[in-house]
Amino acid sequence: MLNVYLFQILNGLGLGMIYFLISVGLTLIFGLLNFVNFAHGAFFLVGSYLCYTLVSLTGNFWLALIAGPLLVALLAWALERSLIQRIYHLPHTFQILVTLGIALIIQELSIMIWGPVGKSIPTPEALQGVVRIGNFAYPYYRLFLIGFSALVAVVLWLLLERTRFGALVRAGSESTEMVSLLGSNIFRLFSITFALGVGLAGLAGVLSAPLRGAHPFIGPEVLGLAFVVVVIGGMGSFTGALVAGLIVGVVQSLMTSLWPQGASLMIYAAMAVVILLRPHGLFGRA
Repeated sequence: MLNVYLFQILNGLGLGMIYFLISVGLTLIFGLLNFVNFAHGAFFLVGSYLCYTLVSLTGNFWLALIAGPLLVALLAWALERSLIQRIYHLPHTFQILVTLGIALIIQELSIMIWGPVGKSIPTPEALQGVVRIGNFAYPYYRLFLIGFSALVAVVLWLLLERTRFGALVRAGSESTEMVSLLGSNIFRLFSITFALGVGLAGLAGVLSAPLRGAHPFIGPEVLGLAFVVVVIGGMGSFTGALVAGLIVGVVQSLMTSLWPQGASLMIYAAMAVVILLRPHGLFGRA
């Protein structure tokens, strides 16, 4: 029984890191741009399908791991430059309607291109098999997922805390007018941040593809979980996204063993408790 719980906790850490990658991009975009992106889950979907396509064409998962998020970020950059930046000044209701429309278009295009049935992606050959410690066994790929996502989190933290770009993003989340007055091209900063945030969702899609495949209807589910993580952690908080992602992942994984029917219920119940006790989230600010 102990091995079962340990297995589920490790699974939860992997899930939590996926949720972190999705939600930290969402919170970065909102923190700087004050923009509500309801198409975020659809870009996760695009990342999963790009992984499937690149692996099918080349047989190389590592190429998909690099090229998939970059292509998603490039798509996001083009979309931001052509459409998104035109609605920054509009109320959130308009932003929600536009990004929901984008999400529906991406979903329907994915069905037209790849079909309505989900696609499976094989685990990379180098990461097949399990690691054994006594009578406990755990898949290599899931360990890689945890380690690689943690490395991305460290790199992202260094980017945000130790570089000029990160200083501009943090300053812009306080006052975009001040950043603009200091001579920075605020619209270029917006474009880069939007592409970075969406690219992280694409990376999460690529990493999760060997575990759950690529499905055309996964976008709304991913978006809902991302908002749960953001609400629990606090909008605009890197630490909040990380801690909340791990909490949600571990709770969801453990509950699938203890009470499968109530796994989703417990996640949203935890969000409700946080809202009641700390309306701005665990690490958020007013």
